[in-house]
Amino acid sequence: MADRLPTGISVLDRQLDGGIPPGSILLLSADPASQSESLLYEIAGARGTLYVTTVRSEEAVRDAVDRYRGSVGQLTIRDAGDYPPIDNATRLVRELPESSNLLVDVVDPLEEADSTRYRAFLNELQTHMVNTGSVAVLHAMHGDPPANRGLTEHMADVVFDLQTDTSGSQIVNRLAVPKFRGGSALEETIKLQLTDGVTIDTSRDIA
Repeated sequence: MADRLPTGISVLDRQLDGGIPPGSILLLSADPASQSESLLYEIAGARGTLYVTTVRSEEAVRDAVDRYRGSVGQLTIRDAGDYPPIDNATRLVRELPESSNLLVDVVDPLEEADSTRYRAFLNELQTHMVNTGSVAVLHAMHGDPPANRGLTEHMADVVFDLQTDTSGSQIVNRLAVPKFRGGSALEETIKLQLTDGVTIDTSRDIA
């Protein structure tokens, strides 16, 4: 489908009928000590993107982007500010132009807000994504989730779950898509190589 947003991962885009439908909220869940930011940067390369950082400074994010060897594209970086950052995040959502990406890295501090306020934020986010034909990507961490993680998972139209296995002699990254509202979730995981960009890992698993 030509109007979908490519993820930057060709095999995944083909299985998702071209990518993510505009107007969607995508939840990317991953380990803190993983290369999940590579996925964010690949998505950002598809079109103009507002990158909202809630933990790192704007300078730290810009430095990381400049060192990334893949293609990032037009990227505007904004710091959501001191805790609680949900007010600034809400204001930034309202300023997002037509047909853009919004990346929130990470969403965990927003999920620590009062559940009523966070629910209002998610609903306003969803409405603005639909009205502008944009896509929001909420980057969330595995581990001890904030109390409102369930709200995020429920409101998300698409869920990407990146699992990183470091127990063997090799680091193995597997991406699952357990939820795709209005489409078909993937029945199998995709093995990714997260080094210079994002590619499909075609190496065989050895027990």
